Amino acid sequence: MALAHFSLVVIDCPDPLSLAAFYSSLTGLEIEPQDDVAPDDVTGADLMNGDHPTIHFQKVEQYVAPTWPDGPIPQQFHIDFEVEDLDTAEQHALAIGATKAAGEPGGKFRVFLDPVGHPFCLCKWS
Repeated sequence: MALAHFSLVVIDCPDPLSLAAFYSSLTGLEIEPQDDVAPDDVTGADLMNGDHPTIHFQKVEQYVAPTWPDGPIPQQFHIDFEVEDLDTAEQHALAIGATKAAGEPGGKFRVFLDPVGHPFCLCKWS
């Protein structure tokens, strides 16, 4: 029997609603803002998969973006998204604010950076 069950991924960022909107546009998942401190201070946002949060975006005042792959700050993590058509998914990701990662290898997956520097991959549907 498992002692722990996966709950969700938490991503640090300077503006939770903006980054949640980017990933919502990429995945089609709905956004649920969180106001843990006060109603006018959004401290986080969840992407909802049905009734379950899957990714939480957490506001960090002193956020420092990764400089991966060339700089001293590592990628810290990355998320893979499966897609049916890499070219179409790439065009969409770039149109909503992603950038291609330096030295991106291509092939069956493509590496991008979200608007605040977190790497993510678009992978050909298996």
